[in-house]
Amino acid sequence: MIQMRDAGSKDKSIEASIEWIEKAAAEGAQVICLQELFATCYPCQSEDHGNFDLAESIPGPTTTALQPVAERLGVVIVAPLFERRAPGVYHNSAVVIDADGSVAGVYRKMHIPDDPLYYEKFYFIPGDLGFKVIPTRFAKLGVGICWDQWFPEAARLFALAGAEILLYPTAIGWIDEEKEEFGEGQRDAWMTAMRAHAIANGIYLGAPNRVGIEGRVEFWGSSFIASPRGEVLSQGDCSSDQIVSADCQLADMDVVRTHWPFLRDRRIDAYGDLTKRWID
Repeated sequence: MIQMRDAGSKDKSIEASIEWIEKAAAEGAQVICLQELFATCYPCQSEDHGNFDLAESIPGPTTTALQPVAERLGVVIVAPLFERRAPGVYHNSAVVIDADGSVAGVYRKMHIPDDPLYYEKFYFIPGDLGFKVIPTRFAKLGVGICWDQWFPEAARLFALAGAEILLYPTAIGWIDEEKEEFGEGQRDAWMTAMRAHAIANGIYLGAPNRVGIEGRVEFWGSSFIASPRGEVLSQGDCSSDQIVSADCQLADMDVVRTHWPFLRDRRIDAYGDLTKRWID
């Protein structure tokens, strides 16, 4: 997981990300995930039409810059970005670049929040690609983005499709006037929800989050990697640009799932009402 702050421009952020990717690869990383909207500021604190200028197509400048890096280093790179799909059609997306430099797949954020200083519905259309697993050289990846991390249904569908690692690139932080009263509880809930996904699905999970103060939001970093047992294998601090890494032995998934056979004991015949908004 690469935990970064906004570098001030797209070119500078991409340049900084490449330096971190090279360092991670030198330390043995094989799958490297950048944070949500890593190449720009977090634009959704206001409803500003000028922020649409931050978006780009796929393929585009970010993929053009990172594909040769992935090929040169022999690593998988997950690059979340502000996607301009067509005039008036924008997504919060993540491109998965395989270790040969090819695009292995794209995920478009399915759950779009609309909260104070997180006005994402103004910018992003909900994803239409579903919760599909993206195979890469080193692992089958289930990639969600930020708000997706709160929904157990999404994690389950990724796992049932064969994901070996869940990734949730994130941009979450404390709103200035809320930090003192609610801050620690908010961060704990964030980690607890995702650790529960790791446990319930017997799967590895990683969440890279940005750091730094942008406007009224202090992004809390704390990027972490959890084991299929929910153990926190590695975690970043709240303020530093840094690499958060762990050795994920994929064979352990079978050990965990046979000792905690949640997938075996699911009552798939009884879950039909999950497709309803509310059971009246």
